[in-house]
Amino acid sequence: MLQVPFARVVRAGEKPGTEQDEIKLQIASKQIVQTAILRAVQQVSQESQQKEKRTNTSTSLQLERGKLTKKHEKK
Repeated sequence: MLQVPFARVVRAGEKPGTEQDEIKLQIASKQIVQTAILRAVQQVSQESQQKEKRTNTSTSLQLERGKLTKKHEKK
């Protein structure tokens, strides 16, 4: 019985590729996924920082308004 160490089933209409081509494709696919994940994490981080800045600005404005109101009430 003849054993083949690596066999790939070729579907109808599919051109057979070399093992090296498949490895290159897998590497490229992994890089694409890693890049997409990195970009998504960066975007979420940026949006989170922007939201935090808006919250801090809003809180500061509310505190300032409160101080102005208290100063006005003392007169």
